Amino acid sequence: MTDTITKGMKVAFIGSECYPFIKTGGLGDVMYALPRALIRQGCEVRVFMPYYRCIPDRFRDKMTYVGSFMMNLTQDGRDFYVGIMETELDGVIYDFVDNREFFDWGNPYTGLWEDIPKYCYFSKASLAVLNYLDWIPDVIHCHDWQAALVPVFLRTQFDGTPVGAARTVLTIHNLRFQGICSIDHLKYWTGLPDFLFDYSVFKVNDREANMFKGGLAYTDRITTVSETYADEIQTDFYGEGLNGHLWYHRAKLLGIVNGIDVDIWDSRTDKLLPAPYGEADVLRAKVENKKALQERLGLAVDGDKFVIGLISRLTDQKGLDLIDAVFTQMVDDRVQVVILGTGDPRYENAFRYFESVYRGQVCAYIKHDESLAHQIYAGSDALLVPSLFEPCGLTQLIAMRYGTVPIVRETGGLKDTVEPYNEYTGDGNGFTFDRYQADLLLDAVKRAERVYFEDRPSWDAMVTRDMEKDVSWEHSADLYLQLYGELKG
Repeated sequence: MTDTITKGMKVAFIGSECYPFIKTGGLGDVMYALPRALIRQGCEVRVFMPYYRCIPDRFRDKMTYVGSFMMNLTQDGRDFYVGIMETELDGVIYDFVDNREFFDWGNPYTGLWEDIPKYCYFSKASLAVLNYLDWIPDVIHCHDWQAALVPVFLRTQFDGTPVGAARTVLTIHNLRFQGICSIDHLKYWTGLPDFLFDYSVFKVNDREANMFKGGLAYTDRITTVSETYADEIQTDFYGEGLNGHLWYHRAKLLGIVNGIDVDIWDSRTDKLLPAPYGEADVLRAKVENKKALQERLGLAVDGDKFVIGLISRLTDQKGLDLIDAVFTQMVDDRVQVVILGTGDPRYENAFRYFESVYRGQVCAYIKHDESLAHQIYAGSDALLVPSLFEPCGLTQLIAMRYGTVPIVRETGGLKDTVEPYNEYTGDGNGFTFDRYQADLLLDAVKRAERVYFEDRPSWDAMVTRDMEKDVSWEHSADLYLQLYGELKG
């Protein structure tokens, strides 16, 4: 990629959430970190998201009103107000699309019936705002089903307008969520022509339409958040009903693994840690952080224990049924387990039960606690991520950044970022298992435990390799820039 192509390239990000304003998952992290990495590469970047009422006042108070206009949206020609609130953070300009009818409801996501109109409006309004601001990007990078209509609107209702010259990228963060509704509902809230509602674009069956499906058909390129997940979603098991559609469009599909924000996740400067550390003193500091974690959570204070961390949404996707099945075999006299997260009551209650049975060995912290998450990454020896599917995964990247060895299932981004430890060559940076079976998970945990206690030099070398691994956004940003450059021509 030459400087002449990338220097000054204009990129618009359109998505439903972005840290630090609103974040419910990994999408919010990507919408924050990737634009910042592109700014450092010399791009001009604007991020577009809804002006939710639940955005904290400390951010709202710093926003400036830029302008407003009325926009036609629905099949019967209704006009809707479009306001623009703007702020800047670390060189990135954030434009918030304001409409109280759609965005004053509290949480970003309320229910699919209500969210469909909300994101139909948001997709079209974002393009209209670009024209209003007279800021025409080279590439519009859309994220998940909430922004999937952008490529469709761009090539139909905005064809021939200034923004119509832009190219589009649509990223799949999690294919499980697609924006499926009745054909009549989507027709009404978009005003899009009937020819789009066939099987090659929106149509799912005689009654239903799929917003994500239409966006995937009309976008110039499709990305997802790891190479393995890009292959997986073309299969029946992972494709969530769109595998045939994605196979048909495979020529424009590629996977680019996410990074993490290494300024936020930096064990050397992390003020939430009792003992910050770098590669040179990780082995000493790990013991200090482990003891502090044990004291905070009421575990037996012993620096020689093998501490396994689990930081996760407590849902089926995360492989928790496997953990549940072998938990009693996983916890022995040398092992402690720390769980942080909320979700399905089935798993919340199961982990609370295990805590009551293994008092002093197991802690189930069924809450969201950012400071504790940092301490678990630093104080654990290993982090468990046995997901059924995982498009990319961030926890294993953060764990490596903190010198905590990941134990993962070989799926999606977990497979792409964790190389299995080889006891003969000493290579690898974690422990893995392939098929979705509880006995294979248990075997991976026991292999990690065995190396920790019986071959500590190899374990310590793995810890250092993990900390040295580049898990930043810089490499991923380079790959996106190559993609953008190809689209720009």
